Amino acid sequence: MADHQEQQAAEQHTGDEQQQLNDEDEQPIFLTEDDVLEVEDMADGDDRMDDDSDDDGNNEAGPSGEQQGDDDRDDAMDLLDGGFDDSVALAQLHRSEGGAVFCLAVHPFAATLAVSGGEDDQAFVFRTDTGAQVAQLSGHTDSVTSVAWSHDGALVATGGMDGKVNVWKARRPSSDMAWEETGWEFLISLEGPDEVNWIDWHPKGNVLLAGGADGTVWVWNLPSGATMHVLSGHTSPVTCGRFTPDGKKILTASEDSTLILWDPRTGEPVHKLGAADARFRLEGGINCLAVNPASTVAIVGGAEGGLRAVNLVQGTVLAQLEGHEEGASIEQVAFNEIPTVGGGAAASVTVVVSVGVDGRVCTWEASGFKLRSTGTHEDAVTSLSFSPHTPTFLTGSADKTLKLWDYRTGACLRTLLGNRDIVHAVSVSRDGRVAVSGSEDGSVRTFRLDAQEGQR
Repeated sequence: MADHQEQQAAEQHTGDEQQQLNDEDEQPIFLTEDDVLEVEDMADGDDRMDDDSDDDGNNEAGPSGEQQGDDDRDDAMDLLDGGFDDSVALAQLHRSEGGAVFCLAVHPFAATLAVSGGEDDQAFVFRTDTGAQVAQLSGHTDSVTSVAWSHDGALVATGGMDGKVNVWKARRPSSDMAWEETGWEFLISLEGPDEVNWIDWHPKGNVLLAGGADGTVWVWNLPSGATMHVLSGHTSPVTCGRFTPDGKKILTASEDSTLILWDPRTGEPVHKLGAADARFRLEGGINCLAVNPASTVAIVGGAEGGLRAVNLVQGTVLAQLEGHEEGASIEQVAFNEIPTVGGGAAASVTVVVSVGVDGRVCTWEASGFKLRSTGTHEDAVTSLSFSPHTPTFLTGSADKTLKLWDYRTGACLRTLLGNRDIVHAVSVSRDGRVAVSGSEDGSVRTFRLDAQEGQR
């Protein structure tokens, strides 16, 4: 094993309570003037990390497609074909045939717990350290397309193509009880949009979002399950959406190339961008979105390629980002805050990563939206997950591999082998030590990202 790790290295394989949103006596809270200034200053920001990246934004030391030759691919594939497996645990809870794992989420406070959902209409809470089932979250009659933990980890929601959102709650009589010992019981089934495409919890409270194929977005208050709003403004399936990190707005996007910022208290749009705006237009619709930690800027990715940076305060386009192949679907995009070199304990910089079916992994400066580096997988990149407040992030691919990257250099630190089929989903624990991946063959594997050289 140690010999293989040296080979990998040489080849780069290696609460606070929420204020109730529906409180009629409370006026909507809008973003402050300071936030506007922060957005306007982004293009001229000089918060840079110390690194050796080239001025043209492409890191020659990074794992670009031109530098990773066939030998790299052959070595990894030979190891995979030979049965090599970097994972430390295997969960085989979904059906091996017709049970592809579509979605995953590690518990926010217990890296030893995660939830998965798949093509077999099932969802499971399981142990990441052993692969053992903790709870089966039954009740869907079609594929489970999304799973998510509430902000405090006490609720878990599953969304399916049957138009249902099911919510389960922890049986945890005392806060001293370990999450690993907690049982889970069914709470409520919510009838929502036709075919649920995604779900998202409020960052500070038990309010749940879901968007679906009928163009609607539903907002519920839990645990009662009361419907707070049905947001109608899209004319085609709502492909992605989320609360802004400050919890004060909702952002949704759809196949009609429309992006809408909503006020969750009134259910009314604040800003709307669409295909009529030539600078914003994304052919084929919007596939994914992300919002910066300050809740002032969004990045959206197109189903037929293209990235746009949007000022959420003013509702205007900030930039068009070019780094992926023309026409290649952008599958995921993410912001993260990472510490700066020599900047003190509290100093950090906001960064952006995007991945697509062209196999590219692009890193960007969030200040000015400059392309920093481009790495590659051998096939489409399907999934992306950051270790919060660290410079590392993980990608999963149709080439069956996971890759751990360092944003600062654009370099691939490790290639993680074990999956025997297309990787559809990855999730990294909050402490950055554990990752899980879900595959087309129905398996979920656990990997340790903190493994030292010579250890597995």
